[in-house]
Amino acid sequence: MTPKRPAGTLYRGREGMWSWVLHRITGVAIFFFLLVHILDTSMVRISPEAYNAVISTYQNPIMGLGETALVAAIVYHAFNGIRIILIDLWSKGAKYQRVMFWVVIGLWVVTMLGFAPRHLINVFSHVGGA
Repeated sequence: MTPKRPAGTLYRGREGMWSWVLHRITGVAIFFFLLVHILDTSMVRISPEAYNAVISTYQNPIMGLGETALVAAIVYHAFNGIRIILIDLWSKGAKYQRVMFWVVIGLWVVTMLGFAPRHLINVFSHVGGA
């Protein structure tokens, strides 16, 4: 006897589901970053000294790691957004959606391998320095 498939379930833990989940998580993370970024940047109009104080708190290794995570989220979200557009507008998009997911992951890895080491070297070369 074969197990009964759940009614109304589109995803079964495959590439499509993980792509959807990661796209939502990265979208929400980018939204909250932009919200904080707008708020802290707007402080320059209120008090340049307060703005400088807030910005100086961002110059530490933890925030450097956070910047790396932010870039990772933006890069994934952008590449996956192109994938979604192709699925929607290309007649064969749905047929190749799994392949395109792995292309997105490959492009993301290559991009992050180009960005992360250089960025993290800059972040950690200033630790303990002036």
